Amino acid sequence: MEATATRIVRRLREAGHGALFAGGCVRDRLLGREAHDIDIATSARPEEVQGLFPRTVAVGAQFGVIVVLENGAEFQVATFRADGAYLDGRRPESVTYTTAEGDARRRDFTINGLFFDPLENRILDFVGGEADLKAGIIRCIGEPAERFREDKLRLLRAVRFAAVLGFEIDPATWDALLARANDIAAVSAERIRDELVKIFLHPSRVRGFDLLDRSGLLEILLPEVAAMKGCEQPPEFHPEGDAFVHTRLMLSLLPESVSIPLVFSVLFHDIGKPPTLFRDETGRIRFNGHESVSAAMTEKILARLRFSNAATEATAAGVKNHMAFKDVRNMRVATLKRFLARPTINDELALHRADCLGSHGLLDNYEFLLAKRDEFSREPLIPPPLVTGHDLIAQGWTPGPHFKKILDAVQVRQLEGALTSRKDALDWVAANWELLVGEGWPAA
Repeated sequence: MEATATRIVRRLREAGHGALFAGGCVRDRLLGREAHDIDIATSARPEEVQGLFPRTVAVGAQFGVIVVLENGAEFQVATFRADGAYLDGRRPESVTYTTAEGDARRRDFTINGLFFDPLENRILDFVGGEADLKAGIIRCIGEPAERFREDKLRLLRAVRFAAVLGFEIDPATWDALLARANDIAAVSAERIRDELVKIFLHPSRVRGFDLLDRSGLLEILLPEVAAMKGCEQPPEFHPEGDAFVHTRLMLSLLPESVSIPLVFSVLFHDIGKPPTLFRDETGRIRFNGHESVSAAMTEKILARLRFSNAATEATAAGVKNHMAFKDVRNMRVATLKRFLARPTINDELALHRADCLGSHGLLDNYEFLLAKRDEFSREPLIPPPLVTGHDLIAQGWTPGPHFKKILDAVQVRQLEGALTSRKDALDWVAANWELLVGEGWPAA
């Protein structure tokens, strides 16, 4: 990728234009990290860029941005620009073309305002970004309050960069962030979602969580999580403290690599505790049905943040099922196999493990499930059914809603090893038909 980007720079330079690598890719280079994208800043106007390269897309020509397609990769090539007034808290109303230094000074943080000349192998730093990288500081370029006013998502980006890079936020930048934190509510849900995902998928998610909390952004963006502060829990099960402390501790116990459903189910699994908290006649704290309340709240939060239906369903499933793990030793074999066969089980097992380690510390049910999954691994957890609705019709039975009840009952006995062939299953159905279609047969 870098070789292709360098060729783009060389082509621009040969045509008489200035051209440099810009922004995050330069930051990552100096940090010794692999850059996933390489952006190029140039003195060439958009139409001049399009004239030099055969395959381009004008994704933001009004802001001087052209995508150049080379060797199967995409490179944003943007004209050096200075931004006009930001009236919508996201984009400038107008841009004027400028120099590399002018372009650097309109960017968000000093560490993102660096340029690299790949032909001469040198850094161009007009904003002190190299020194801040070495010192581990996130600092706004120019006046912090003005940078946050221009694009309010920068409030969240400051937290994200500090978390994922392990940097400190400059005091003046931090003060401006605190003062303007409420402005984050004006940012679109999609942009907020994307930043939160980057924060919580990163191994430094606990630091991101803490910075969101300290800055006030957590209470604005995820008030349901902030509401767990001070939500007392039974000390015999939760010696670690309140529901908020428990959730933070669980985040620290997750593996480095996590899925969106896993990390957000950890965040939200107990948000139903504050609204369900009560003390029984003995004074014991209870949260009856909090898992269902938490799941319903989770669905609303993820819809608010415009998460996909698939991510929402998987996250809510983990939240809703997290209390079912206490009963796994009492499940009949068929129920246990179905429990382990669910598509969300791996994330739910990881959630349960963190839940236990972040409270009472007992992993007996977790280890029981791992042992059972290994025991059941010699054959499919849910094998092909011995009989189908077509088989029942072929036997002369009239189809109807009772067919599902019959097929479920057969599957239970198949999973438990009581029925092993199609003939045995059909004979069993014939012998129990009246009971099966009536009210006497228990649900599977």
